[in-house]
Amino acid sequence: MCLGIPGKVEDVWEASGTRMATVNFGGVRKEVCLAFVPEVAVGDYTIIHAGFAITQLDEDSALETLELFKNVGLLDQELAIVIDPESGS
Repeated sequence: MCLGIPGKVEDVWEASGTRMATVNFGGVRKEVCLAFVPEVAVGDYTIIHAGFAITQLDEDSALETLELFKNVGLLDQELAIVIDPESGS
């Protein structure tokens, strides 16, 4: 399904001229590209889709969305895709 998942930016750096970040999805960490949201900084929440941060959002919205995903069983499914590089997503 590949939903956009909110996560918290923990670290920001540059790689080959591109802003990158480590984003925490409730304990699962992933490196993502920040090219589409240059204003995002450490401590901010952003929605990640296919390895790219696509928008910034406030903490309350991020946590509410994560809780909703968890309650309907989508969070485990989507995080499995995030951490499983052989899934094809």
